[in-house]
Amino acid sequence: MIIKNFIVFEGIDGAGTTTQLKKLKEKFSEEELVITAEPSSKETGLFLRRLLKGEFSADPKTAAFLFAADRCEHIWGKDGISELTSRGKIVVSDRYIFSSLAYQGVNAGHELPEMLNSPFPLPEILFYFKINPEVSLKRVESRGGKLEIYEKLDFQKQTADNFDRVIGEYDGTPKGSGMKVITIDAEKRPEEIHQIILKEIESLKK
Repeated sequence: MIIKNFIVFEGIDGAGTTTQLKKLKEKFSEEELVITAEPSSKETGLFLRRLLKGEFSADPKTAAFLFAADRCEHIWGKDGISELTSRGKIVVSDRYIFSSLAYQGVNAGHELPEMLNSPFPLPEILFYFKINPEVSLKRVESRGGKLEIYEKLDFQKQTADNFDRVIGEYDGTPKGSGMKVITIDAEKRPEEIHQIILKEIESLKK
């Protein structure tokens, strides 16, 4: 199943998705385009953000269940993605099922994240921000502040490998039928990337 007018940004930490979301906020009003993220802003997502900050620990398999639960609210809960797109809104989410398959796949194995995320619909467009983990982590470190639990080089390298595998399973295959996958060189200038994204969004608005 595909959710029309639903766009997802994916990539490891520091790939530049946040920069592009800021550019979209400057370009479009909330009436034209809704920007969201995972973990979500719902109670489930706020709980997960505490986990990511290292305020408490959880078994990797528990984390996989928690991310899936938050995604369920994000998609089907009140004012969720399904409801917004049904009203004709274009919704852009920073992270979705592909992040769970890549990140949780490192420590929880591939099978559990795949099972938990199999019921969720696909976006109409997926932008995959591909970047060298060493470059992306330097970007993260340059922000200052405490790093989150996944923001370690070895983990990011494994996650990047998982992203390549996962995206490959969907791109141009029956599994990803109906979803357009656009791989972006995330080391390009932000304005170049912004123009690529704008072109696809404008095509949805026609």
